[in-house]
Amino acid sequence: MHLGLGMNQALDISMELEEPSGVNTANSQLDRQAIEELVHRYCYYFDLNLPEELSKLFALDAVVDYGPEVANLVGRNKILEMVSKGLSETFLATSHHISNLMITFQSDNLAKSTSYLYAWHKYHNREEIGHLWGGYEHEFEKIEGVWLIKSLKLFGVGMQDFHRSNMHSNGRKP
Repeated sequence: MHLGLGMNQALDISMELEEPSGVNTANSQLDRQAIEELVHRYCYYFDLNLPEELSKLFALDAVVDYGPEVANLVGRNKILEMVSKGLSETFLATSHHISNLMITFQSDNLAKSTSYLYAWHKYHNREEIGHLWGGYEHEFEKIEGVWLIKSLKLFGVGMQDFHRSNMHSNGRKP
């Protein structure tokens, strides 16, 4: 199949993903990998029912917004408390799948991301399996050389038998 592009033309096609001025681009690839690993570890620790390890991924003053039906969790200790309760009382098993992770650096020590999420939930108190299609919006802060989650906001675009009826929008235009 011929796409109409010569080899050189095809190789010249690229996206310009430049960081804001003042951001150290020499470190950005390593920082990008560290942030990606942080997001993956959040899912991994959640799915393995390891709330203490999960809470250590957050800054001490982090904010988690799991949706309009739940009060924001403010601080690492509150995050640990709520996630521990959910993992022990609500979820029998979970499986979180992240894709389309896009990271933007605000400075050498601040970054934001958005990602897509599919989350499967098996519950203690009911037979139905809960499904959520949506994503996360994150803010990250590099503190003493370590990237931590500064804020997490969960949004939903589709749900089936999920334990919540209202979720934040992804901001899609009508």
